Amino acid sequence: MAPRCWRWWHWSVWPRTRPPPARSTPSSHQQFSTQEQTPQICVVGSGPAGFYTAQHLLKHHARAHVDIYEKQLVPFGLVRFGVAPDHPEVKNVINTFTQTARSDRCAFYGSVVVGRDVTVPELREAYHAVVLSYGAESHQALEIPGEELPGVFSARAFVGWYNGLPENRELAPDLSCDTAVILGQGNVALDVARILLTPPEHLEKTDITEAALGVLRRSQVKTVWIVGRRGPLQVAFTIKELREMIQLPGTRPILDPADFSGLQDRIKEAPRPRKRLMELLLRTATEKPGTQEAARQVLASRAWGLRFFRSPQQVLPSPDGQQVAGIRLAITRLEVSLLLPKDTPVLKSPHPSCPHSPQQGVGEATRAVPTGDTEDLPCGLVLSSVGYKSRPIDPSVPFDPKLGIIPNVEGRVVDVPGLYCSGWVKRGPTGVIATTMTDSFHTSQTLLQDLKAGLLPSGPRPGYSAVEALLRSRGVRPVSFSDWEKLDAEEVSRGQGAGKPREKLLDPQEMLRLLGR
Repeated sequence: MAPRCWRWWHWSVWPRTRPPPARSTPSSHQQFSTQEQTPQICVVGSGPAGFYTAQHLLKHHARAHVDIYEKQLVPFGLVRFGVAPDHPEVKNVINTFTQTARSDRCAFYGSVVVGRDVTVPELREAYHAVVLSYGAESHQALEIPGEELPGVFSARAFVGWYNGLPENRELAPDLSCDTAVILGQGNVALDVARILLTPPEHLEKTDITEAALGVLRRSQVKTVWIVGRRGPLQVAFTIKELREMIQLPGTRPILDPADFSGLQDRIKEAPRPRKRLMELLLRTATEKPGTQEAARQVLASRAWGLRFFRSPQQVLPSPDGQQVAGIRLAITRLEVSLLLPKDTPVLKSPHPSCPHSPQQGVGEATRAVPTGDTEDLPCGLVLSSVGYKSRPIDPSVPFDPKLGIIPNVEGRVVDVPGLYCSGWVKRGPTGVIATTMTDSFHTSQTLLQDLKAGLLPSGPRPGYSAVEALLRSRGVRPVSFSDWEKLDAEEVSRGQGAGKPREKLLDPQEMLRLLGR
């Protein structure tokens, strides 16, 4: 595991290439910097990374034209299919993306699968620059016995199911069990736990799909365990998500005070966000609740808990072998793997689950090692939330299968001039939408610097006109942004009757019929 972290360090600290100073470039390449030509730029992916990249390019180059390609029929990626339905304020960024898409210098082409319908080399021939921003559409496998049993799902698929991702619409999780186990202790894990335990009437006015809401209304799940292989200091969720869990109506937290023994002194020098998070965990675990909170917890019919120092070893089957009956957890302990001087910059790994990621605020890195003891935890549902993962998009594009990212230096794809990447496929599946915004702006700035320095093709490029001919010859008919706005209006109309912001369309064929296809 260690090389996963250190390879990222090498890429970040010692870039392989840098553009020459602008003054040293031939004058024939300065046309773009004086904005006498129109750079044709292609962005692959219409989630936050794609739209923020496009937004920055359009804002900082007055003549740039940006085409956005998306494999789904509809735009917005993670904002539409990943953000929890009870977090509508996070989805407001769609308004900004919509303004970008409506620009006369931007076009959206949905239902186009790059790597199948059109190749990356073909895009590179048609455009001056191509930016890959297609995110992380897969998940990290557990790679343990029993993972294939009915009742075991990736958190990514479960989130896609309740958020209306077409490929997950028939997931049909069985929630007739009493106990669910979520493996992983990040924000996605807490999102899933919260949706499982939230009273269904609190979700009725959100954009959760009606099908998912129906299943949640019939749910028998009363207890959710959120399991991590390391300790409280290494949790990956943020204080906002923790606070929502603590305050969740009809539930009570289950935290073992012994897990927090001795942590009070250790968090004193932690960065403020981590310190506040730990203090809230400590109070919840060790302090007696006030009268009002105690009364609320007594009446709670559901519970959630954090289990630390546990690593999944095997999913246990029911006697007939047809269903999950429990999970065997290896009990772990933390082993200090590296001591860091106080003034050493903290290495930010793209994978929080990497056992050599530095422990924030305590000046040491730790990893979980098995003690040899195990524990069997009965449950009827297992949700794996140990990380999202990008996939390779095209044989011509370098890809690191271990890190699950495209090798790059400041967004420039290694050894492929004119090809860039932004978002999770660039840095790994970490951070919030604001993190992706900053990252995408950086890639856009890098691209614009290369454009100005004459490192990109100087002559005109056909852009979409060339791609359109290829798609037509292959029987591919893209969905435009105006088509999406028709689907958007239909969703909003369907939701109004139930007092919801929208009722999402789930079936791609129904979407096409509504568009007259």
